[in-house]
Amino acid sequence: MQISARGDYAVRAALSLATAYPALLSTQAIAAEQDMPRKFLEAVLADLRRAGIVRAQRGAEGGYTLARPPREITIGAILRAVDGPLAGVRGLRPEETRYEGAAENLPRLWVAVRAAVRQVVDEVSLAEMASGKLPSHVRKLIARPDAWEPR
Repeated sequence: MQISARGDYAVRAALSLATAYPALLSTQAIAAEQDMPRKFLEAVLADLRRAGIVRAQRGAEGGYTLARPPREITIGAILRAVDGPLAGVRGLRPEETRYEGAAENLPRLWVAVRAAVRQVVDEVSLAEMASGKLPSHVRKLIARPDAWEPR
């Protein structure tokens, strides 16, 4: 799985908002805390607002806050809001792929890959991520001897 810059920035911004929840944060404050370009952050926050993940308040005391408590927002929801579906194969959803011959069973593998990704990003909330208290099945994955090795 490849996490785009947009997805990375969206999750980082949402984590900043989660730690401040329910207070408002300005784009300037988030950009400074997370060391990201403000204009790009504004575009990412607009995507999150359209998806109902954050809400904006205008004015001198304005800024952004999460639309729901951090425990109700998953990392997967944030990634989908800015990048679309989590797993794609040549622009198709895994279950939409069709192959002939030796590759005929490949769609099942692509669906399994998506399910594995979902098992992590759809089961970790902003609250868990911000506190570092990840679900046990995610902690087990992190603790695997090969988890941190590049391949």
